[in-house]
Amino acid sequence: MSAFDKLVQHSKKISHFNHLAAICGWDQAAVMPAGGNQARSEAMAELSVHIHGLLTQPQLSDWFAQAESEALSTQDSATLRELKRQWLQANVLPESLVQAKSLAGSKCEHAWRTQRGDNDWQGFEKNWAEVVKLSQEEAQIRAEATGLSPYDAMLDIYEPGTSSQSLDTLFNDVKSWLPDLIDQALDKQASEQFIQPQGTYATEQQKALGLDVMKLLQFDFEHGRLDESVHPFCGGVPSDVRITTRYDQSEFVQSLMGIVHETGHARYEQGLPKSLSGLPSGEARSMGIHESQSLFFEMQVGRSDAFIEHLAHLAGQHFNGHNAELFSQQNFQKLYTRVKKDFIRVDADELTYPAHVILRYEIERDLMNGAIKHTDVPELWNQKMQQYLGLSTEGNYKNGCMQDIHWTDGAFGYFPSYTLGAMYAAQFMAAMQKTVDVDGAIQSGDLSPIFTWLSDNIWSKGSLLTTDELVKGATGETLNAEYFKTHLKNRYLR
Repeated sequence: MSAFDKLVQHSKKISHFNHLAAICGWDQAAVMPAGGNQARSEAMAELSVHIHGLLTQPQLSDWFAQAESEALSTQDSATLRELKRQWLQANVLPESLVQAKSLAGSKCEHAWRTQRGDNDWQGFEKNWAEVVKLSQEEAQIRAEATGLSPYDAMLDIYEPGTSSQSLDTLFNDVKSWLPDLIDQALDKQASEQFIQPQGTYATEQQKALGLDVMKLLQFDFEHGRLDESVHPFCGGVPSDVRITTRYDQSEFVQSLMGIVHETGHARYEQGLPKSLSGLPSGEARSMGIHESQSLFFEMQVGRSDAFIEHLAHLAGQHFNGHNAELFSQQNFQKLYTRVKKDFIRVDADELTYPAHVILRYEIERDLMNGAIKHTDVPELWNQKMQQYLGLSTEGNYKNGCMQDIHWTDGAFGYFPSYTLGAMYAAQFMAAMQKTVDVDGAIQSGDLSPIFTWLSDNIWSKGSLLTTDELVKGATGETLNAEYFKTHLKNRYLR
C-alpha cells in the first residue's frame, strides 16, 4: 500500500469519529436534557482528545514525506494538500490544550444558555475568561508554527488563505459606504405601508410551512431533518444533515427565512462529492464559501420577487385563518426587506448585517492579538454599536456582547465568514445569471437549473481547489466586493 493510500485510509477512520462527534454535538444543542451536560461534555472532550491523537500519530510524518514523492493525479495531489493542512493544524496543539479547551467551551456554552437570558455578565465572564485564555494560548502556538499573527493563525482555520490585512481593506471599504446606504434605505422605507403579522402562529404550523419550503428547495429528507434549538444551526454530516431553527409564535417571518438559510448550508453539505467522503478534500472549502451558500439561498434567491411569491402563497395556505392581505406578494416583499438598526445579529436585515460582523471581527482580532482584555469587550461593543448603528448596549449584555454562541467555545476567527459569504453569494448570482434564467426557474417552481449551476461550480468541487481558484473558476475572477454593493443598492434603493 502506498503512503498516500495509508493516509487516505487513516483519514476515513478519523472521519468516522468526527461523524459521531457531530451527531453528539447536535444532540447536545437540540434535544439533550440539561442534566446530561456534564457527562456529555466529558465524553465529547474524551472523543476530541482521541481524534486529536489520531491526527497526530508519529508515523504520519513519514507517510506525508513518502506521499509527496509519489506520482499522484491532480485530484490526489489536492487531497494530499488538504490532508497535510489538517495534519499541520492539529499537530501544533498539545493534547492537554485540546482537552482543556473542549471542557471549558462546553461549560461556558451550557451556562451561557441561561446566563444570557438573565443578563448575567459577571457569571458569564468567569467561565469565558478561561475560554479566552486557552484560545489565546492556542492562537500563540499556531502563530509560532505558521509565522502568522495570532489572530490570522485562528482565521486560517475557517478561511484558509485570508488575512486580517485583506479583511481590513474589505471592511474599511464597506464602512465607507454602508452607513449612508442604510440611512437612504430607511428614508425610502419610512413612508411605506405594510401589514405586520398579528395573533398566534402555532409552532406546528410554522414547522409544516418550513418543511414545504425545504421541499421547494429540494432538501433531501432521506439524508437530513429539521429540528429546534436555542440558536439556529446546521450540523451533522453530509449523509445525515441536521438543521435547526427557533420559533416565535407571535410571528413566523424570522424562523421561516432561518430555515431557508440553514437549508442552503444543508444543500451544500448534501452536494459535496461523495467519492471523496471521509477526506478533507471532500469537505466544504471554507466557512466563507459555506456562508455563501446559505446566503445565496436566503438573500439572493429567498428574497427575490419570484421566491417571495412562493413564500406568500405557502404561508397563506398554512395560516389561512389570518388576514389574507398579510400574505400578498407585495406585503411579503416589504416584510422581508425591512431595514432597521437593531441589536441582534441573527435577526438583522441584509443591509445592517455587515455592521454587526465588522464589529465582532474588530473585537476578536484585537482580543486574540492581545491588544485588549476580555473584560474590555462590553465597553468596546457599546462604543462600536454606537459608532456603526447608533445604538447603546451599556449594561445590556444579553443583547450586546453575550448574544452569540461562537465565542463561548473559542471560535475566534469565524465571524468574518458571514460577510465574506454575502460577498461571494452576490458574485455567484451575477455569474449564474449570465447562463441561467434564475427568475424563470424560481417562478416555475422547479429550481433545478439553479442547483445544477451551484453543484457544477461549487458543491462538487469540495476542497479540491483553493478558495481563490474556486471563485475564479465559477465567476471568472477572485472576490470582488462590488457585486455585493451593487446588489444592495439595487434591492434597497430601486
